[in-house]
Amino acid sequence: MDDYLAVNRANWDERAPAHAASADYGFDRFVTDPDFLSGVVRFDLPLLGDVSGLTGIHLQCHIGTDTLSLARLGARMTGLDLSPASLEQARRLAAEVGAAIDYVEADTYSAPEALAGRTFDLVYTGIGALCWLPDIDRWAGVVDDLLAPGGRLFVREGHPMMWAVDDARTDVLTLGYAYFEEAEPWDDEEPGTYVDTEVEFANNRAISWNHGLGETVTALLARGLEVTGLVEHRSIPWDALPGRMVREPELGEWSLTEHAERLPLSFTLQARKPR
Repeated sequence: MDDYLAVNRANWDERAPAHAASADYGFDRFVTDPDFLSGVVRFDLPLLGDVSGLTGIHLQCHIGTDTLSLARLGARMTGLDLSPASLEQARRLAAEVGAAIDYVEADTYSAPEALAGRTFDLVYTGIGALCWLPDIDRWAGVVDDLLAPGGRLFVREGHPMMWAVDDARTDVLTLGYAYFEEAEPWDDEEPGTYVDTEVEFANNRAISWNHGLGETVTALLARGLEVTGLVEHRSIPWDALPGRMVREPELGEWSLTEHAERLPLSFTLQARKPR
């Protein structure tokens, strides 16, 4: 396997400016409306609850819209990402709105060292993040290292069943990829990105992995964390299965056009570190 960090960093570095310029991420809304929150965090709110006064670390924060949203809810936030171009956009947005957010450049597995041993009340991972990590057990170790005693983990992620569906088939739902974590990654080269943009990209290769739901939960339990919630959802923030999905305006998310009850598209997992 090639250096997945370098490959994925190049992919995200090139896409960060286009994402920041797109209406999908809503930079202008953040600047003009001090109460505006990202769609992801708005969806999370019923399960996330009150985060005011908490110290938080957002792993794989990308361009920082979810990080800023958590800060607007009262958390004292730090964001971490491997892409310097993404962090440049995140810092620009935070500066424009006057948000005191600390952004740190590092890959997820290097987070405890990059953060100099700091611990947090909240470890938050937004949707579309865990798939870029090859080893979910190692990720759980990072979470354990970053959580203060009594601290909580909040993860919303694409469901591993959704990731395993063959997205090239529009006539039927069928599995085309591994559900369980495998040493061999998905090594794809696809043009474009998930926001509406006319930008053409040169770095289109991306390396990712799936992680079974049981594997993720078990990795946290093995570190001594207490799982406090697991909810599966029928929606996801992007058109993950083109030709088979419809956008639900009231949710701001996508669900299956037919038989939404047949496939979970995302999940929310919460855990707490014992005092």
